[in-house]
Amino acid sequence: MSPEPTLSPALQLLLWHSALWTVQEAAPLGPASSLPQSFLLKCLEQVRKVQGDGTELQEKLCATYKMCHPEEMMLFRHSLGIPQVSLSICPSQALQLTGCLRQLHSGLFLYQSLLQTLEGISPELAPTLDMLRLDIADFATTIWQQMEELGTAPALQPTHGATPALPSAFQRRVGGLLVASHLQSFLELVHRVLRRLARP
Repeated sequence: MSPEPTLSPALQLLLWHSALWTVQEAAPLGPASSLPQSFLLKCLEQVRKVQGDGTELQEKLCATYKMCHPEEMMLFRHSLGIPQVSLSICPSQALQLTGCLRQLHSGLFLYQSLLQTLEGISPELAPTLDMLRLDIADFATTIWQQMEELGTAPALQPTHGATPALPSAFQRRVGGLLVASHLQSFLELVHRVLRRLARP
């Protein structure tokens, strides 16, 4: 078994800083749901896959462009207008499965849009970025199919809304770090919700 990769101190600090948002959102969860166990286990597997892709993208961006200090990222976040996705419905005392699944799907759909704006960021990062987008799309499809089985899917698939304009290469690099960081915070909360629901 190969040893787990060691994150750089700067990336560890950035991840810790981003995780503060996750902790703030993570109120106690409601009772377990009647969602199929096979669906929950598949989602947990997909979450871990996307988390791995996101970590790889962060590490490569940090190593290549040396822009991982949390204070710098906070300044860039406000100037670039990179949004964060909330899962306020999922970690509530009265868990609403329909609303939670829709919020989860909408969040994944937004990250697909945000990652689309990073296209052309770097030839070296293109394979990692493409894999991340593909795995997020697969995860979103899993959620959508479950909503269809429950009869709770909206009549139409959501459309990609407006995303921040990142015209320069520098903005795309910074945007890539912010999107990857926000995505990891989002996925940490998703993972926690899914583990709670998957308990027997």
